Amino acid sequence: MTEIVNLERELDRFRLRLFAAALFVLLGFGLIAARLVVLQVVRHDELAEQAEANRITVVPVVPNRGLITDRNGTVLASNYSAYTLEITPSKLQGELEAVIDALAGVVEIQPRDRRRFKRLQEESKNFESLPIRNKLSDEEVARFMAQRYRFAGVEVRARLFRHYPFGESASHVLGYIGRINPSEKLAMADWDDDAQANYKGTDSIGKLGLEQSYERELHGATGFDEVEISAGGRAVRRLRSQSATPGNTLVLGLDMRLQRLVEDLYGERRGALVALDPRSGEVLAFVSKPTFDPNLFVDGIDAESWKDLNESLDRPLLNRALRGTYPPGSTYKPFMALAALATGKRTPQQSISDPGYFWFGNHKFRDDKEGGHGLVDMYRSIVQSCDTYYYLLANDLGVDLMAQQMAPFGFGQLTGLDLSGEARGILPSTDWKRRNYRKPEQQRWYAGETISLGIGQGYNSFTLLQLAYATATLASGGQRRQPHLVREVVDVVAGTRRAAVQPALAPLAIKPEHLAVVRAAMVGVNVEGTSAAAFKGAGYTSAAKTGTAQVVAIKQDEKYNASRTAERLRDHALFIAYAPAEAPTIALALVVENAGFGAASAAPIARRVFDYWLQGLYPADEDVAAVQQGQAGPPVRPALPLAEWAALRAAAASAATPPGLSLAAAAPARVSR
Repeated sequence: MTEIVNLERELDRFRLRLFAAALFVLLGFGLIAARLVVLQVVRHDELAEQAEANRITVVPVVPNRGLITDRNGTVLASNYSAYTLEITPSKLQGELEAVIDALAGVVEIQPRDRRRFKRLQEESKNFESLPIRNKLSDEEVARFMAQRYRFAGVEVRARLFRHYPFGESASHVLGYIGRINPSEKLAMADWDDDAQANYKGTDSIGKLGLEQSYERELHGATGFDEVEISAGGRAVRRLRSQSATPGNTLVLGLDMRLQRLVEDLYGERRGALVALDPRSGEVLAFVSKPTFDPNLFVDGIDAESWKDLNESLDRPLLNRALRGTYPPGSTYKPFMALAALATGKRTPQQSISDPGYFWFGNHKFRDDKEGGHGLVDMYRSIVQSCDTYYYLLANDLGVDLMAQQMAPFGFGQLTGLDLSGEARGILPSTDWKRRNYRKPEQQRWYAGETISLGIGQGYNSFTLLQLAYATATLASGGQRRQPHLVREVVDVVAGTRRAAVQPALAPLAIKPEHLAVVRAAMVGVNVEGTSAAAFKGAGYTSAAKTGTAQVVAIKQDEKYNASRTAERLRDHALFIAYAPAEAPTIALALVVENAGFGAASAAPIARRVFDYWLQGLYPADEDVAAVQQGQAGPPVRPALPLAEWAALRAAAASAATPPGLSLAAAAPARVSR
C-alpha cells in the first residue's frame, strides 16, 4: 500500500534542523569572533610583546676584562682570544658519552677534560653550552669543522681567556678568575637588576686577590646584539647592537722587577715580604713564598694540580703576607722603646746590668747572649738586641699599657689594604684574653705572661703587612698612610685616571726627641749592630732591626740547638728596615720561615731590595744564589746594572706566549747569566 507523505510535517522537521544548524554555525562564528576580540583587542599588547620576543633574541656581548699593570706599565694580567669546543647537552642526538667518544676521534680530549666537563655539567643547566676542550689549535678547528655535520649540539666558539704572563710571580696579589659556581650564582640573585644583567653571558668571575677585590672595575659593561630570527631559530639579520664596554685598567704601585727580585732571593724557602712607600702607603712589593700559577685556574684546575697545591706542607695557596701571623721577635723592640719613652718608664740614658737572664718568680728568662751584654742603655738595647732590657721593660709597662701604646702603630688592627681576607693578628691584653677564652682560669692574665711580650714573643702574633705598616709609620715620623696596592684606575674608554690613594690618617703624637733616639739606634743596627755585615759597603744609610722568633717553646733548662731541631720547628728569621734613613722612600718587613737568625737569613734580602730601589742595581745570579743559602755578607761582586738586566730580559721573549697574545703584553722569563 502506498504511504502518504505528510509534506507539511517533513518541512517542519527540515526547518528545525536548518535552524539548529544555523544556530550552531552562528554560535561557532560568535565564539571565533569573541576569541578574536580577546586576542586582537583585550590581549593585544601582551601578545604583540610575546611575538616580538619570539621574533627577536638578545645576544649578550661579553666585555674585555680590564688589564692590570705595575707602576712601570708592565702588564701583569691580560686577555687573549682562543677557540673552545662546546657541547649543549639538551641539543645532543644520542648519549653524551658516545658523543664525547666520537669527538675524541676528531680532536684530543684528555681525561682531565672529561672530568672538568662533568663537574661543569653538575653546576650548570642542561641547556647551557659547556666547554669540553679549550684553546683548540687551528688544525683542530679545521678537523672539527670538516665533520661538524656529525655532531648536533656541538660548536666551536671564540672565547676570551685571562692570562698572567709572569706565571707564579705576584699571584697572591693578582689572584685569579674562575667559572661562576652555584653559590656565587645564588649570591648574584640578591644583586639589583642592572648588576645581574651585566653578567649575562659571562661565566667567569674574580676569585682571589685583586681580581676579586676589584671585580666591578675589571669586569666592564656587557653589550648586546638584537637579532631577528626565523621560526626555525636561525638568525636573519641584526636589528641593533650596543658594544660592550671593556673593564678599567688597574695601575698598581707594585714594581714587578722588585717583586721578581725578592721571589728569586727567597728561592725555595718559605716566607713573606711587604715593602711600602712611607710617603704614600703604596705597596712596592708584596711577596708570599711559595706561590702558585694562577693560569692553572682559568680553565678550571685539574684534580691532580689542585691536590698538589691544597695538600702541600708548604701551603702555597696561603697568602703569608696578608693572612700569615707570626711573633715579631726582636723587631718589636724599637716600638717597645718608643712606648717606654712615651710613658716615662725609661729615659735614653737609663741603663741596666744584663747578666744574660732575668728571673721572674721561679722562671728564668734567658737572653740570647751567654753571659749577657753588660751595661745596656736604650741605644745598645736595640743595636745589640738585648732581651733582658725588654724583659724588665715589659714587667714595668704591664700588658694593658703595652697594648695601648702598640695599637696606634697598627699591631693587631686591620690596615685596610685593598685585598680581602686580611688577618687581624693578636695584640694581647687582659680584655683580649677574657674575650677569647671560656674557662675562668684561662681568662685570668698571669704576670709571668707579660715578660716574653717585651721581646715580641708570647701571645704576640702579627701579619707582615702590619709589621711593614708599623715600620713605615716609624720611618715617616708618625705620619700614617693606609697601605694600598692600586695606585690609580684608568677608564680606557674615556681615557681618564682616578687616583686610588686614600687620604692620610691622623699622625701619631710622637715627640721628635723620642723618635730621634730610636731611629739613631736603628741606624746603628746596620752600622755596628746585628746586621752590619749584610750592609757593609752600602752606598746609602739605612735603619733596621733584626729579629728571631721562636716557633715552639723550649724547656727552661734546655738550650736551643737548630741542628737538633726539626726544620719546620726552627726559629723564624725576621727583619724590618727603611731607607734612606734621613728621608725614607721605602720601608719593609720580611720573614724567612724556620731560617734562624734574622741577621743571617733575612737582612741580606733587605740589602738587595735597597740596592735595587735606591741605586738601580740588580744582583747577579751568583749573588742571588748566595742569599738563598743564607750568606749574610754584601754582594759577592758588583750588582748587575738595571739597564743591562732590562736589555737581557727584553731579548728573551717567552716561547710559551699563548695564541693571540702580543709579546708586548707578555714578560719574558728570567734570564740566566
